[in-house]
Amino acid sequence: MTQVGKILVLVIMAFSLIFLGISTMVFMTSKNWKQETAKKAEEVNKIKKSLADEQAKLAEAKKNLEDAQAAATQATKALESQIRTLEDNNKRDLAQIEQVRKDLEVANQTAKTSLDEVESRRKETMLLREQKAAVEKQANEYQLRQAELNDHIRELERMLDTATKNNASLRETVAKYTTLLQRSGISTDITQIKGLESPPPVTGQVLKVDPTNKRLEVSIGADDGLVKGHELFLYRTQPRAEYLGRVQVIEVDPDQAVARVLGSTVQGKKIKEGDIVSSTINPRF
Repeated sequence: MTQVGKILVLVIMAFSLIFLGISTMVFMTSKNWKQETAKKAEEVNKIKKSLADEQAKLAEAKKNLEDAQAAATQATKALESQIRTLEDNNKRDLAQIEQVRKDLEVANQTAKTSLDEVESRRKETMLLREQKAAVEKQANEYQLRQAELNDHIRELERMLDTATKNNASLRETVAKYTTLLQRSGISTDITQIKGLESPPPVTGQVLKVDPTNKRLEVSIGADDGLVKGHELFLYRTQPRAEYLGRVQVIEVDPDQAVARVLGSTVQGKKIKEGDIVSSTINPRF
């Protein structure tokens, strides 16, 4: 005998013992099975009747459910049809609304363009009115101005006649003064005369002094803006600052000039080569 067979024999013996124990208990606690069977049969009949009633109710409920489902399906189809109809109507209404919106935008744009054009015409009209008023006012002013100018022309003609006579007189006077200046050895060059009015800002050094201490040559000339008649300050800075006096230019070359001392130097001091001549004086003097 195999190992499996041995195990099966042991299992069968165990079950036999269990069934023997159960049979013994059943025998010992036995009842009136007929009464129990009748009772149980009655209970089973009641259960069958209840089950039949419930099955009938279930069948009726199923039928009602099927009817309700059919009605719901029909209602759903009707609602879907209504929804499709409403969607179609909604699409049509939306299309109409969109078209109306576009037409309204076009109308608004047209109205805006018209309003802009009207405003532009109004402004142009106002501008033309203002220009017309300005032209009329200017024309009136021109008429008044013309009358004033005519009066002024007549006045100028009188003044011109007087100026012509004065010019002839001045020419005679200038000719006389020119003759007198030439006789006195004074230049009649107007640039030199104007130069005397505003000496340029120049500074130079004494190059040479004559023995009389009255005439000196300086290192600045016509190229620096000097002309005859310019007056310059004369001073020295070494070994200490001293003011010596004033000199006047009497001859001018491009790069140097000759000057003479006006009056005499301060305390008769001798002028030295290297002393300073300038159109301005050092503030310390």
